[in-house]
Amino acid sequence: MPRIVVAGTHSGAGKTTIASGLMAALRAKGHEVAPFKVGPDFIDPSYHTLAAGRPGRNLDAFLSGPELIGPLFAHGARGADVAVVEGVMGLFDGKSGGGEYASTAHVAKLLRAPVLLVVDAGAMARSAAAIVHGYATFDPHLRVAGVVLNRVGSSTHEAMLREAIEPLGIPIFGVLRRNADLNTPDRHLGLVPAAERKEEARKALDRIGETVARSCDLEGIMRLAAPAEPLHSEPWTPASPEAETPETVPSVRVAVASGPAFSFVYEENLELLRGAGAEIVFFDPTTEEDLPEDTDALYLGGGFPETYAEALSRNEPLRQKVRAFALSGRPVAAECGGFLYLCRELDGKKMCGVLDAGARMTDRLSLGYREAYSSTDSPLAQQGDTFRGHEFHYSVVEPRAGASPIASPAWELSGRGEEGFVLGGVHASYLHTHWAATPDVPRRFVRNAARSRPGPRLARRSTGVRA
Repeated sequence: MPRIVVAGTHSGAGKTTIASGLMAALRAKGHEVAPFKVGPDFIDPSYHTLAAGRPGRNLDAFLSGPELIGPLFAHGARGADVAVVEGVMGLFDGKSGGGEYASTAHVAKLLRAPVLLVVDAGAMARSAAAIVHGYATFDPHLRVAGVVLNRVGSSTHEAMLREAIEPLGIPIFGVLRRNADLNTPDRHLGLVPAAERKEEARKALDRIGETVARSCDLEGIMRLAAPAEPLHSEPWTPASPEAETPETVPSVRVAVASGPAFSFVYEENLELLRGAGAEIVFFDPTTEEDLPEDTDALYLGGGFPETYAEALSRNEPLRQKVRAFALSGRPVAAECGGFLYLCRELDGKKMCGVLDAGARMTDRLSLGYREAYSSTDSPLAQQGDTFRGHEFHYSVVEPRAGASPIASPAWELSGRGEEGFVLGGVHASYLHTHWAATPDVPRRFVRNAARSRPGPRLARRSTGVRA
């Protein structure tokens, strides 16, 4: 599988623009492109999905473990003829300040993939050569095989940069000029998700793709990607181990929140639910007044409910139905944005009221990887189970003053104390988890959905998987 990792010297160098544009440009040339993102981010993969025309996926050595990077890559790259992997932060920035773990460099080495380094050359000339030389030689086990220069001011500026860098023997595969039209809107958590601006995002990606095709040597980049070393990995599978024994199983429908307010769900999590026997149905809490028919479980992922709080609050019929469903004891998994949606209110606007707590936005960011232990039995986990997750939010959830304890804590975070709540069938917390490393979670969720369904359960013939 030809593959290339697009890395940056630092956050903000332009790697998302270059990677997304490269995906779009290669697709326009007739290539089937498999898009990936290093790290836990949800927003960049939403642009990758539009650019490549197939699901953007994450490769995170902390969340899944290094041993799953190859299998997850092989799974996501099926049917493609080239894979483009966008890095995270700077090339060597990992989970901790001093180590490479979960960095772009770490993942590139696990994939045995060449690196295309994006350099923001907007305020330098010969110094760019020192940067390229340092990045290319810092880790002898990593192959920095080419450079793309971003935010170049003029032809004269480009000539100075080429004169400085080309003697290093590292080819320059592209030069992009300063262009405000190539920027994408951002807000407090980064770029605005593509789900909130699909038509605008498509047009922006078309422009970026055309710019990259015009400014970069696409054939040269494909030649660079082609000699990637063989990667001997069996593709990861979301199917349950029991899938080889077809049998009649309960029909389970998992309703997944979607739309502009809830767009943060890992693709593999949905595949694992289907692999456990569930049917996935999507609904938009900002516009739809009823849950999908025959819903057996709710999955409320992350997103920006704070941006759409007015629309969510105004949709009282759905809020009441979510509340009734959650308090009936049936399974509900809520992560971050979904957690806020289950509170009494968000910045003074009424939410579902499942949890006797209020949520409000702050100017303080809670960010980072977390090691978690399940504090109590829930539809997702057994007490004492261990997980790895990620937090990224500017909000806080506070129980109502004088209220009795809401519920049991969902997690014990290593070094940080209790977090989230378990109330009946509800598991709600800030923690984003990638279930590829813990496939028993979606299977347990589906089994609980089948057991808690009121009345007689319809049965259907399994398609080779079972809950």
